[in-house]
Amino acid sequence: MTRRPRLAVTLGDPRGIGPEIIAAAIADGVDADITLIGAREQIQAIPATRHIATGPWHPGRGPARPGAVEAGMITGRAVEQAAQLALAGEVDAIVTGPAEKHALHLAGFPYPGHTEWLAHMAGGVDVAMMLASDRLRVVLVTTHVPLRDVPLLLTADRIVRTGEVTAQALRSQFGIANPRLALCALNPHAGEQGLFGDEEARILAPAAARLGAAGPLPADTVFVRAMRGEFDVVLAPYHDVGMTAIKVASFGQGVNVTLGLPFIRTSPDHGTAIDIAGTGRADAGSMRAAIALALDLVQRSSAT
Repeated sequence: MTRRPRLAVTLGDPRGIGPEIIAAAIADGVDADITLIGAREQIQAIPATRHIATGPWHPGRGPARPGAVEAGMITGRAVEQAAQLALAGEVDAIVTGPAEKHALHLAGFPYPGHTEWLAHMAGGVDVAMMLASDRLRVVLVTTHVPLRDVPLLLTADRIVRTGEVTAQALRSQFGIANPRLALCALNPHAGEQGLFGDEEARILAPAAARLGAAGPLPADTVFVRAMRGEFDVVLAPYHDVGMTAIKVASFGQGVNVTLGLPFIRTSPDHGTAIDIAGTGRADAGSMRAAIALALDLVQRSSAT
């Protein structure tokens, strides 16, 4: 790029570790123009190119101290402001701090997570949730839903749609000309020829064939094979099987990437950790990785 990349960074829930890990990540030096978005008192304490306040935050001031609703409102408005900047072309990418879904819901933002929320703000585009590190990439076919609902949601069309979004993003953003996809099985031993379930034969295998992906492959081996370099990404049928794999492989260094948006969005792979906020125990590693990956994707996108 002929100019410095422009990032919008939301601080996340003001009660959590977002503000402190972002301050630590930026203090290390970031070669970008950064717009910080969040509670006025917190963003003003962090050096940046521009600050956009989405509300005041005065923790600990008597019986009327702000709580979940106020925190959710500040967090939600920050995400909306960041997305609007990206959609208007005023920033090249957004990096979102960790948010508490319960607080967002209380504040009137009724989305299961950032992935679905940003897709809505972008006009209802097809998106996919990727967790990425230098060791493994995982994409979730179903995201924040109860486990009992997964078999009902796991259709061949949904798998194919997720795989197509993933393959396109790997080509356009990650520079992988011919992405190698693997589909993780739903049942133990990939169903063991129907002994432990028929979803593999009835749904997953046809979807894998349509995508040209390997699988469905048992969960207890597919992620290891990907880490050894056999696949560029693993499509995971439900949230925890994919999240567990990436966190075991790269705890504290993983990055959440929303694929399919008309702009780049990354975030750390962890939550708000409200219980340790302000104690000095928060690890900024995943936030550093999220900022670094956002900048790398901006540079790759500008080169295509």
